[in-house]
Amino acid sequence: MQIQEKPPFDTPFEWIGGEAKVHALVERFYDLMDLEPGYAALRAAHGPSLDNARQRLFWFLCGWLGGPDHYVERFGHPRLRARHLPFAIGIAERDQWLACMEQAMIETEVPEPLRHRLHASFFQTADWMRNKGG
Repeated sequence: MQIQEKPPFDTPFEWIGGEAKVHALVERFYDLMDLEPGYAALRAAHGPSLDNARQRLFWFLCGWLGGPDHYVERFGHPRLRARHLPFAIGIAERDQWLACMEQAMIETEVPEPLRHRLHASFFQTADWMRNKGG
């Protein structure tokens, strides 16, 4: 039987470093989406401005990571799949989102053990959001 080591903080929000670190992660994620050609399809799905997406992802991640529920306070339950149904999300979009977030986590120095845990959770959520083949 393998004993799983307890994380060094009570919540991923505390472990990542609070709101400032979540904000930095979200900013880098969307900056990379704008800059890197490998994320062009993902960027195209977001329309001309990323401002709204940046703010909403920041609010969402704060609560999702165990911090303040900024998103829920403003909009109620996230209903992620329902809110993303208007956007065609397939394997390519899922994989670009995950790669972009992984790069952002590395570049904002999210601790490696936390990064691995988040990546696994992000994959499950991103895969569940798929609404088209391919």
